[in-house]
Amino acid sequence: MVRADFDRSLEELQAELVGLGEMVERAIIKSMDALERRDLAMAYEVVEEDDLIDAKRFELEEKCIDLIATQQPLAIDLRTLLAVLHIAVELERMGDYAEGIGKICLIIGDDTPVETPKQLPLMAEMGLAMLRRSLQSLVDRDTALAGEVWASDDEVDEQYAGVCRQIFLDMGQHPSTIEAATHFLWVAHDLERIADRATNIAERVIFLVTGRFGRYGGPPVSG
Repeated sequence: MVRADFDRSLEELQAELVGLGEMVERAIIKSMDALERRDLAMAYEVVEEDDLIDAKRFELEEKCIDLIATQQPLAIDLRTLLAVLHIAVELERMGDYAEGIGKICLIIGDDTPVETPKQLPLMAEMGLAMLRRSLQSLVDRDTALAGEVWASDDEVDEQYAGVCRQIFLDMGQHPSTIEAATHFLWVAHDLERIADRATNIAERVIFLVTGRFGRYGGPPVSG
């Protein structure tokens, strides 16, 4: 494979990875819409469509492994392929969290009078924004934007702590809602983990560009 073909393969891989991110974004949005509206049909769609996300992840992995095996890339080319491998896993796990929210919606059902805690949609929006920015930082090779994603995780953690406190308070005041409230705690956990995975993607972007892990790692590697 000549250099131009290899570069084109890397570009196609990145485009497919961004496409996977868009699939995950839609799954998260649908899962939260289903939860807020108690739309069981939509929740079931989220659960069923997770197989498509899984399949896309494995397809990307196979392409990366094939390029590594046949092209023996070095330096930034190798880091690019490793980044795609790791980011695909992070996105697939985000899809699993969306699937989990869909399953929780199915468990809660459509006849539960308990409203979805207002902090949960906010957490979802924050996580989605982090996901979008982390993938944009990949496309632009923008370590500053990746660093902003990293910093945003603290805000999501604060929201997570707040919603857990509120849910436990509601449990004490309204014991009849304990079962539904417990499910909402799991939703909050899944949303917090989505933000964590977006942070992991940002970390991979920083590694791809600089050869360092984290925001303040050691000196960059060559290449």
